Amino acid sequence: MGFFTSIKNKLGIGGVKVVLEVPGQIEKSSKTFNGKVTLTTKSDQQVIDLEVKLVEKYTTGRGEEKKTKEFDLGKAKVPCNFEIKTGETKEIPFVVNFELLKSTNDELKEKGGVMGGIGKLGSFANNEKSEYYVIATADVKSAALDPNDIKDVKLV
Repeated sequence: MGFFTSIKNKLGIGGVKVVLEVPGQIEKSSKTFNGKVTLTTKSDQQVIDLEVKLVEKYTTGRGEEKKTKEFDLGKAKVPCNFEIKTGETKEIPFVVNFELLKSTNDELKEKGGVMGGIGKLGSFANNEKSEYYVIATADVKSAALDPNDIKDVKLV
């Protein structure tokens, strides 16, 4: 029975479940947001820490020329180092500070006037698109694949 428990723990089966709660919209100007992570488990587990990141998925181009890059805009690492018991629920609040990245076209758009028009045209021509999401990952001592949860957010 110990062997199968060890295998299940490594694969994260019946282990810690991560549920992320963040606002659906985050104000760009605030440069910070807060939320909460809820941890539950079906077996006793040791949680080492929790990492929450705001990620930008930046896409340019069309068809075969399409390229996607991901940028970490901000993260918070919450040291936990506690044991969570079977059936127990733990809520961990967090605050993430972030800094937006701007493409050359974004910088031109902000200038307004003729330069702003060139920035808008360049952004349209390159088919620039940004999507944002928040990911929370719990570092569980016995799991090879750490559990996580991802939520899409809009920056307004």
